[in-house]
Amino acid sequence: MTTALKIHSSDHVATLLEPAAAGETIHVGDIPVVARADIPKGHKVALRDIAISENIVKFGFPIGRATAAIATGDHVHSHNLATGLSGTLEYRYEPHADPRAVAPGSRTFLGYVREDGRVGTRNEIWILPTVGCVGRTAERIAAEAGRRHADQVDGVHAFAHPYGCSQLGDDLGATRRMLAALAAHPNAGGVLLIGLGCESNQLSRLLEEVPESYRGRIRAVIAQNSADEVEDGLAAVAELAAEAAKTERTPVGLDKLVLGVKCGGSDGFSGLTANPLVGRMSDVVTAAGGSAIVTEIPEIFGAEQMLMDRAKNRTVFEGVVGVVNDFKNYFLSHGEPVSENPSPGNVAGGITTLEEKSLGAVQKAGHATLTDVKRYGERIDRTGLTLLEAPGNDAVSSTALAAAGATVILFTTGRGTPLGFPVPTVKIASNSDLAARKPGWIDFDAGQVLTEGFDVAEQALIDRIVAIASGAETAAERNGEREIAFWKRGVTL
Repeated sequence: MTTALKIHSSDHVATLLEPAAAGETIHVGDIPVVARADIPKGHKVALRDIAISENIVKFGFPIGRATAAIATGDHVHSHNLATGLSGTLEYRYEPHADPRAVAPGSRTFLGYVREDGRVGTRNEIWILPTVGCVGRTAERIAAEAGRRHADQVDGVHAFAHPYGCSQLGDDLGATRRMLAALAAHPNAGGVLLIGLGCESNQLSRLLEEVPESYRGRIRAVIAQNSADEVEDGLAAVAELAAEAAKTERTPVGLDKLVLGVKCGGSDGFSGLTANPLVGRMSDVVTAAGGSAIVTEIPEIFGAEQMLMDRAKNRTVFEGVVGVVNDFKNYFLSHGEPVSENPSPGNVAGGITTLEEKSLGAVQKAGHATLTDVKRYGERIDRTGLTLLEAPGNDAVSSTALAAAGATVILFTTGRGTPLGFPVPTVKIASNSDLAARKPGWIDFDAGQVLTEGFDVAEQALIDRIVAIASGAETAAERNGEREIAFWKRGVTL
C-alpha cells in the first residue's frame, strides 16, 4: 500500500512515503488519492485541484505558486510549481511565540570544564595556520604529534585553509576573527598557532583577538623565524599536551551543552523527520539552560517570519531582519536571485522551491524563544536559541557554528555526506534507506520517526548525543573527516 503524509491540516499536498505508479491509489490518512502520474518517494502529490498562479501550501505556509493548472493526484514539482521569492521585504514586529512544553530533566554528560566555565566535549590539541602557505606544515606537525600524544589527549588536529593573505579590510578581519574564535574553543585543550611571517594575517594581531583567559594555553611558531618549524611545532604541542592531560571529564548538565544545528543534502523527508527531531533537541537543551545555534541564512528565506515571531524583544527581531535583508542584498548586488536554491540533489529528493526547503530547515530551531542574533565570526554569549549569520554552504556554515561556540553539531541529511568539522558532527539521516546504505557516514536514523514516532526517536537521539558529548566517536571522527572553510566575500590581491 502506498501512503503519503499530510503535515498540516491546510496543506494542498502530501509527501509520498513510497513511490507511486500512475493509476495507483495513495492513502493520505483515511483519504484515497489516485496518482495521475508516476511520483517518486519523497515527492509531493496534489490533494485538491489547484488553479494556475494559486499559492500551494505545505507545512501550513505557501511554498510557491502553481505555474500550470494542477489536478488532484498530480505530481507537484518543478514542472508546475515555482518560487514566489524575489527581493528584500518589510517585516512587522508581531511576536507570538508558541513554545513546546519541555521538561528539562536532569541528564548529564561528561565534559571538560574550562577556565571561563564553558565546557568542552573533547580535549584536543588544535593546530591553526594563520595563512594557507603553512597549512601543509600544520598537517605534518599534527600527524606526528597525534602519534606521540595519543595517550594524553583526545586527538591532535590541524585545520588548514587557503586564506590569511591577499585579503583586505573586512574579508581579512573575518578570517582573523574566525581563527581567534576557534583558538578559544572549549574543545581545544591547547592550540598551536603557526604563521609564515610575512602574511597579512599577522600572528600578533590574531592573538590580540583571543580572549586573555585562553592565551595561556596557546603556543605560536613563525616558520620564517624558525630553523626547523616542524620540530619547534612538535615541541610546542608536547607542552600543550602535557598540560591538557591534567584535565579530566566531569559530569555536567545539559545547561553546559552548545548545539549547532545544520542540514545538508536535504530531501523530501528532511522537513518531516530529521529536522523537526533536531528541533526537539534544541528545545530540550535550551529548556535545560543550554544553548542552540541555527544558521544558513539563505535557507530561511520564505520562513524567516517564523523566527521573527519568536524574537525575545524588538532588538532581536531587528537583528533577524538585518541579517536576512543584508543576505538578500548580498545576492542581489552580485546579480543573483535570492531564490537560487534548492540544489540538484534537493530537487531529486523531492524539494521544489526555496520556501519549501526553508520551511523544513527552520524546524531545526525547534520552538524555543530566539534570544540573540550574531554576525559571522562572532561567539555566542547568551544561552537559549541564537541565530548566526552564515551562508548555507556546509563547510562554511559548520565552521561558523564551531567558531561561535558549538561543542556538538547535529547535521541532518537526506542524501548523505562524509564531511566532518572541528567539533563532533552527528550525521542524522532523514530516511532509513540512507542510514542502511551508508552506515559509515550516518550516526542516527531519523527515519524511525515514521515507524516509532517522535517520542521514541527523541529519547534515542538524546541518548546518542549524551554519549557523543561524553566521548563516543562520531562516524566522521572515525573516518578522520575534519575540515574548516571560511566565507570569502572580498577581493583577492
